[in-house]
Amino acid sequence: MAAITSRLARARVRLTHRRTWWLVFLALVAVLYPYLVRPYQLSLAIEVLIFAIFAMSLDILLGYTGLVSFGHAAFFGLGAYLLAYTTLGITNNLFVTLPVVVVGTAAAALVAGFFAIRTSGIYFLMVTLAFAQMLFSIAIRWSSVTGGSDGLSGVTRPAMGIGPLSYTFDSRTSFYYFVLAFFLGSWWLLRRIVESPFGWTLRGIRENEQRMLALGYNTFRYKMAAFVIAGIFAGIAGMLLTQFFRHAAPENLYWTTSGQVMIMLIVGGTGTLTGPVLGAAVIRLLPNYLSTYTDRWQTVLGLTFILFVLFAPQGIMGLLRRFQERSEDREHSAN
Repeated sequence: MAAITSRLARARVRLTHRRTWWLVFLALVAVLYPYLVRPYQLSLAIEVLIFAIFAMSLDILLGYTGLVSFGHAAFFGLGAYLLAYTTLGITNNLFVTLPVVVVGTAAAALVAGFFAIRTSGIYFLMVTLAFAQMLFSIAIRWSSVTGGSDGLSGVTRPAMGIGPLSYTFDSRTSFYYFVLAFFLGSWWLLRRIVESPFGWTLRGIRENEQRMLALGYNTFRYKMAAFVIAGIFAGIAGMLLTQFFRHAAPENLYWTTSGQVMIMLIVGGTGTLTGPVLGAAVIRLLPNYLSTYTDRWQTVLGLTFILFVLFAPQGIMGLLRRFQERSEDREHSAN
């Protein structure tokens, strides 16, 4: 028994060392990345980081709380328009635009969640979809404010500071570091949330809400809090995308955007913050590289998604877990 415990302890230490070295390697690559690639590849990396934040926000609902939302693009697009309207009408200073986006998307999530969370299953999915489509319709028809189908153009890159001490992230490289900082901050905050007692309560609601009610938990409040948190981070992702493209488009509110981010979760794996990042990388990078080799890249992308659903329902993270478990089994057998 003692020998088995000792082997398990050594295996955990080796796993911790591997993870530490991988994190150091990834951090080094992330810092040096703008100097190792072409501008186009740097732009793709910025897009991946932004959509990774978006996908992680949906994972709070789908992966940790068990709420299947098909209208998450509502907060993504709302964050984009709030940023554009504030930048064009007031200032591009992050100390102003970020609070506007956070407060605005939180308020919208409170309103949408108040009605959506009173339902469940397919009804929850349809209510969230209806809310997103309602905002999309407003964006198209209220052209005097939203620019209609053309959206809002001329958005400037963010600035930080006051007066002569302010700095504008105008270059592609500086904006990459700006987005990277937001990605790392979002990942750290969401990690703290899901590993807290609040996060474990969300897992309990996902597994058996009736039991959590019987234990005295107010599940409506917990789900509402998760809905608002997810909406805020989706709004931040929309803000970053608008700053990157310098344009807020109504397509960011459309249901296909919600579908795209849901595919990212399915491909990467739900219930883990690493899965959405991997899924965002695959879904954003694969079309760009496939389109250089074939005009039927959409068919290949569709087949890839079908293969994941059929043979890897837990996504890339599920495949990595299987590989890790087999490696540990081989190590134990060798010892």
